[in-house]
Amino acid sequence: MIPALPGVDQPAAALSALVKAVSAERMQATVRELAGDRYAGRRVGTPGGQAAATWLAECLGELGAETELSGFDVAGVRELYASPVLEWSTGGQAQRLQHRRDFVEHLASADLAHPHSAPLAAASETDLHGRWVLAGAADWGRACELAEAHGAVGVLTVRGTDAEGWMPKMIAGPPARQVPVIALSTEVHARLAEALASGPVQVTASMPLRQITTRGHNIHARFPHPAQGDASRVRVLLSAHYDGVGDDPDRRLPAAADNASGVAAVLEAARVLTAAPPPGTLELMVAFLDAEEAGAWGSAHHAPTLPPDTLVINLDGAAHLHQAAAVEAGGPAHALLATLDQAARLTGVPLRAGAMASDNRRYAAAGLAAIGIGMGMPGYQTPAETPDRVQADTLVAAARLLVAAVWLLAPHIASAL
Repeated sequence: MIPALPGVDQPAAALSALVKAVSAERMQATVRELAGDRYAGRRVGTPGGQAAATWLAECLGELGAETELSGFDVAGVRELYASPVLEWSTGGQAQRLQHRRDFVEHLASADLAHPHSAPLAAASETDLHGRWVLAGAADWGRACELAEAHGAVGVLTVRGTDAEGWMPKMIAGPPARQVPVIALSTEVHARLAEALASGPVQVTASMPLRQITTRGHNIHARFPHPAQGDASRVRVLLSAHYDGVGDDPDRRLPAAADNASGVAAVLEAARVLTAAPPPGTLELMVAFLDAEEAGAWGSAHHAPTLPPDTLVINLDGAAHLHQAAAVEAGGPAHALLATLDQAARLTGVPLRAGAMASDNRRYAAAGLAAIGIGMGMPGYQTPAETPDRVQADTLVAAARLLVAAVWLLAPHIASAL
């Protein structure tokens, strides 16, 4: 609730009405839409990702924005083009492991299209030729060097799971090695090491993972304003990435929290602000960005096209506000951060300083005042990242914070509250 302060009842009342206009139902509908089957996880360059971009451009156009889709090349995207296989046997008993629960693709892996069976060896053994090599988390790089030098089949290393037992998916990483590399859960790795210490172990595995160059698409929207030609206008960009890591070949990854939730809150904030534009010379822009999951390529492409006085607020995750929203400021953002802090106090959203490794950093690196905000991502980059886990209260808090911050950035408003 926005307080009515002495002498400033009218601006306070106007802002209070605006934040009350935020609709949880609309935002939840946006999250469900973007997490739906037809968008297939929204990985950059896929038909699902392109369909999401088209839909979002239409949504912004319905709000009266001038929209532009801007394409750019994206290199080095990891594509899992078939379901990987991993099983091991000892003493005549075979165990087939479950992808993304028991094992996952290592981003430095070479492509192994078809299952390859071979004995397992510890990285410390002298004879590695024609064998799978079991390595720890700290020495997987050295194990890869040995495997490449001695003609080993590939390397099995270790990686942890999240609290729900999933191994999250990623699509950008280090350069590929010359051998396949597969990451095992901590539990499976320990079982394999114990079995190997007791006798011979046979491993059969495939890792159909390739690197591709594809095409990303940003949506940039500019909302008309009667005073847009005024040289003293304030330019504000609200941004959020709409891409996800994409579905697995045999499993949905809905990407509801990361970042359908952020997109929903930005779209709702734009809807509210354009229905009752702040007074003064304020130019509102919205960017829905592609290829954040592949290395923030979309914001890297977009940032150099903006006027140097643009103020950027990027939202990455608005699904579960736990204690406080994480905020990271970059570039000449001191005044912008002060305004966001005032908006947070007026709307009752707690803030804390925290790392936000998202598109905000690309804007800051381009010399723009940029702030990144994050409000939680339950099920992050796993099949458990579903729309029902995106909290309505968190969506409302995020949208209200954005609305209040933009409103306060309008000339003569912040000083009146």
